[in-house]
Amino acid sequence: MRLRRRGLPDHADEIIEQNLAHWQALDDAERKRLLDLTDWLLRRKHWEASGGFRIDDSIRVIIAAQAALLILGLSTDHYRLVRSIVVYPSTVLATGEREGPVAGTRTDEPLPVHGLAQDRGGPILIAWDQARASARHPERGHNVVIHEFAHKIDMLDGMIDGTPPIDRAAVKPWVDACKEVFDALRVGEPRPPLRSYGATDPGEFFAVATEAFFDTSGELATNEPALYEVLATFYRQDPAARITR
Repeated sequence: MRLRRRGLPDHADEIIEQNLAHWQALDDAERKRLLDLTDWLLRRKHWEASGGFRIDDSIRVIIAAQAALLILGLSTDHYRLVRSIVVYPSTVLATGEREGPVAGTRTDEPLPVHGLAQDRGGPILIAWDQARASARHPERGHNVVIHEFAHKIDMLDGMIDGTPPIDRAAVKPWVDACKEVFDALRVGEPRPPLRSYGATDPGEFFAVATEAFFDTSGELATNEPALYEVLATFYRQDPAARITR
């Protein structure tokens, strides 16, 4: 079911305050920016329900507000490849053999699929149960909305390669910071707070690193300062500083 486009409901700030843990750490200017971006996402993108699911204003606002976090310091143009968001009621399981989390391995273990960002202008698929849980509990370090919208940013240069559009001078620091951590994950070395799923490929590494940057920012800044620095430079945000002010 495709919904007609409409913006923020009158009580949007209450919905966000009650459901998005990040709201408490934002200052007044950041909250206004978040509301403006949430309104833009609701008005300019197509929202659809799938599998007989019905989505209301609260569902749309909670998902859009999480997506808005990524571009608080960027422009709406970073979401130009986001055209529609399809919301499912819950997680589905994918089956079949695929590459394992450690280089050179294969696995056929059922894989919970919380979301999917299709290539180019394809839709973003989001499981509502996961989106709701991650909005309320960022300490878990797994946010399906942040993850899938990060993929869309990664796609802007035509490649899903783990490097978003950055200035040429920033490429070497970016690659140096990311490669060291990615290579460690690939051989099975734990690098908390990053999830092992980041070892899948560079694209998944960027999405997983973005989750950690926003949801477990203090731990990432302490454990992986070089990675945190390049992410902070790109996103033009310092979420670790928000939790100390």
